[in-house]
Amino acid sequence: MPQFNYTSVSADGRQLTGLMTAPTREEAIAELRKNGNRPVLLREVSNKKGRSLSFKNKVKIRDLVIFSRELSTMISAGVPLPRSLATLADQSENKYFKQVITQINHDVESGIPLADALEKHPNVFNDVYINMVRAGEAGGILDDIMKRLATQVEKEATIKHKIKGAMAYPTVILTVTIIAFFGIMLLIMPRISKIITDLGGPNAHLPVYSRIMLSASTFIQHNILFIIVGIAIAIWSFKRYIKTEKGKYKWHGFLLKTPVLGKVITKIAIARFSRTFASLMSSGVTVLDALQITGKAVGNRVIQKELEGVAKAVKNGRPLGKELLQSKHFPPIVGQMMSVGEETGKIDEILIKVADFYEEEVDTVIDSLASIIEPLMIIVLGSLVGMIAASVMGPIAGLSKQIGG
Repeated sequence: MPQFNYTSVSADGRQLTGLMTAPTREEAIAELRKNGNRPVLLREVSNKKGRSLSFKNKVKIRDLVIFSRELSTMISAGVPLPRSLATLADQSENKYFKQVITQINHDVESGIPLADALEKHPNVFNDVYINMVRAGEAGGILDDIMKRLATQVEKEATIKHKIKGAMAYPTVILTVTIIAFFGIMLLIMPRISKIITDLGGPNAHLPVYSRIMLSASTFIQHNILFIIVGIAIAIWSFKRYIKTEKGKYKWHGFLLKTPVLGKVITKIAIARFSRTFASLMSSGVTVLDALQITGKAVGNRVIQKELEGVAKAVKNGRPLGKELLQSKHFPPIVGQMMSVGEETGKIDEILIKVADFYEEEVDTVIDSLASIIEPLMIIVLGSLVGMIAASVMGPIAGLSKQIGG
């Protein structure tokens, strides 16, 4: 849907600027006038420009945390919501986020609930964030909800940062290994092949592993363009496939079955489920709505589908705790803790403890994963170098002895 940069004048004479989405230019103008504003300038953001700025039109997690905490503080202090949003827009260093907050403020001043205004910007605010705000507005506890959201966003950011940190070194080693392999095959092996041919002739007897390496080098030299294009097409096709519902579901199922990594993903999903479900329940969201929203927040389609099945069972009168005990992916402790929460009426408090526990488990697994992967990658790189050295230096030494004899 097209986006428009607009400048308008409100009924009280204030100039408003921002970014809005509408099917057509005429409907954008009608939307502005419906809210009591007089359009002054309306310019469509072209698709080409939107693509070129796609990396800039991002809101960092840090910006979202600051927004949530400061909005909570100002609402608690009794500052009106429109004034709070206007202040946050002025303070934002992210130009795109500034436009988003300005648009939200414009909608709020026009009488639209804050949650509905946030819903217009799905690339900034996810379903969990929007529904928790909606629950906070309905219950009159928006300031408390914004604090919870800030904490939740920080927790998610911490987990992502640790995963990226754990994978940084292995990624660098793997990249170096691939570059070194192709560099050796394209630049060094041809010269080695010439040396071997000069020493022993074209019919020189070589070990099997040496013939394999030389044949691989020759193949890569003559087909390097096809190999690069083939790899690029394979990566593109894979990325496109996993964006489809079927592909994403199968990919997420494969990840859950992967040794070690599957456990990490499962623990992250459980931590997300527990913290998000607890926050939604404490905000007054119903169990069924909380299950539906939380399913989308766990980040894995297989587990999401399982939670949808749990929601159907709960709708038919089954206890949530007992349903989770039968889960393929949730460990029994989660179902047992949920049952205790249902009996005591303290689901949110108990699930927060479950979330804390599994977040600590994720930290432990990630640390151990990094300590396992790093030496493993070094072994792989060393083995590659050793194999190449053996396949090259062995025949040269043998041929040299024959010539010397």
